Amino acid sequence: MSTATPEPADALSASASSPTAPKSVAEALTHTAGLLRFSTAGSVDDGKSTLIGRLLYDSQSVFEDQLASVRSSKINRASGPIDFSLLTDGLRAEREQGITIDVAYRYFSTPRRKFIIADTPGHEQYTRNMATGASTAEAAVVLMDATKGVLRQSRRHAFIAHLLGVQHIVAAVNKMDLVGFSQEVFDRISGEFREFADQLGIRNVYAVPVSALEGDNVVRRSKRMPWFEGPALLEHLESIPASAGAVSGPLRFPVQYVIRPDASFRGFAGQLASGELRPGTSVMALPSGVKTKIQSIVAFEDEPESAGPGNSITITLDDEIDLSRGDMLVAEEQAPFKGTEFHATLVWMHSEPLDPHKIYVLKHTTRTVRARFNQIRHRVDINTLEHVPATKLDLNEIAAVDVKTTLPLFFDPYRLNRTTGSFIVIDPLTNATVAAGIIDGAIDSGSGSRSAAHRKHSTREERILRFGHPAAAVWLKGRPHVAELVERRLFDEGWQVQLAGPNDFLSHELVTVAKAFRLSGYITVFCPLDDGTDQKQVVRAIFGPDSFFAVRITDDTDEEAVERIMNVLRKWRDTYSDPYKGKS
Repeated sequence: MSTATPEPADALSASASSPTAPKSVAEALTHTAGLLRFSTAGSVDDGKSTLIGRLLYDSQSVFEDQLASVRSSKINRASGPIDFSLLTDGLRAEREQGITIDVAYRYFSTPRRKFIIADTPGHEQYTRNMATGASTAEAAVVLMDATKGVLRQSRRHAFIAHLLGVQHIVAAVNKMDLVGFSQEVFDRISGEFREFADQLGIRNVYAVPVSALEGDNVVRRSKRMPWFEGPALLEHLESIPASAGAVSGPLRFPVQYVIRPDASFRGFAGQLASGELRPGTSVMALPSGVKTKIQSIVAFEDEPESAGPGNSITITLDDEIDLSRGDMLVAEEQAPFKGTEFHATLVWMHSEPLDPHKIYVLKHTTRTVRARFNQIRHRVDINTLEHVPATKLDLNEIAAVDVKTTLPLFFDPYRLNRTTGSFIVIDPLTNATVAAGIIDGAIDSGSGSRSAAHRKHSTREERILRFGHPAAAVWLKGRPHVAELVERRLFDEGWQVQLAGPNDFLSHELVTVAKAFRLSGYITVFCPLDDGTDQKQVVRAIFGPDSFFAVRITDDTDEEAVERIMNVLRKWRDTYSDPYKGKS
């Protein structure tokens, strides 16, 4: 495990906040006005961990036993300066390889301000961890090696930081000692980065030349670079204004947990995303739309007068309403968007590329739904920032996509609310987090279409969305064990499948069974008894000729038969008409 203190990842910190929590939002602002969260970013070996170690060391934020442990480490150089990266790289693999793998959070303070630092990896393989560190940051320090300049990964990390709403970017040109503290080198690299930042629309960029190893311009200004007249890195970080946007934003309280210790208490726990809550505040519950008021706010040992953004709290309501995990309490006059379709920007974080036919799990605040990417509108070329056509996404690629979910989400554009405007994507088979996304805005589905609530039956398009394929029938006669093997194979590969074997229904029930499975959207493997009736034509008529597959098994082995059937179904799935892409 890393020696660094981990950043809390879940919104629910038990059912209450700290016993010393401020009594009001105004008091909370006074307490946190001096707090700045910032992350490091950049390519591998640019010196991010060394810079953080130097910041901690020169600001006297390192304990003696930590220094003693670093000095005695076998990985630290036997002679020469301290390897400051060992102060944050706590994993054994990190120490052995000299790289950062996981996000390491460190806390320190100066007389002017408190800081939370996220030291993030530079390797492309660990871009997801970099995005995690930047997701809660107000500033990002993008390091660039003075001997290498602005690299592809430096650009990618700056793009992701800007994408995630980081307002202040520090371009730190590191290892200036290796280029003789050359002003010409610094001007060239900082100029190239500023040009890239201008293309992105980043307004607040501060460039500073540093030597993390030797401490130049990290905490104090360097005498070896008299040509640089700006403040040192720490001085600049101390001067960045704290953001209070979430306090003035509309009320958003995603419910994470219902607390019911006994019959006399029913509370709702979660982390307040934005706005302010007080007893008596009028709120509306989503998706029900029921209105009520906050009765009380419960903390660890008391009942504070108010709660602000970031507070993990438990609330009670005046009325007994139906409210559970995934629901949200909002201000009625400032309600979020509610819908199943939206535009988003996606960062793909898995070695397996995005499959447009696959159904993924999407986690948004405390709500988890199934979703599909209807369209990849374009991919972003990280070097030129051009929009490139794409049909798939590979590891670390960034794209604009259209998303459709099976159940409605309650969201805001990310530029207005980081919490309700972001989501992660999970592979339902492996449970791996494969992507992170931010919501750009809702998709107008058109005023002429009826809502799903008024449709009598689910449509073919909805079944495709939910399962990744429409309904189909596979007709196998005479070899029930092969039908069972096909059903198992389909299930293991994530298809929605049902086996209708010879003992599962009577002949006169075939029509009813076939219609039910077609409406459900399942792949149904039929293996009926041969009673002399022409059952095959009945099922074919119900499912339609394009979604009915009668497979004749002759001399094939069981394995060959299964593989042949699977190939037929895969080809069918890849070529069926996709209504969301407008193809016929």
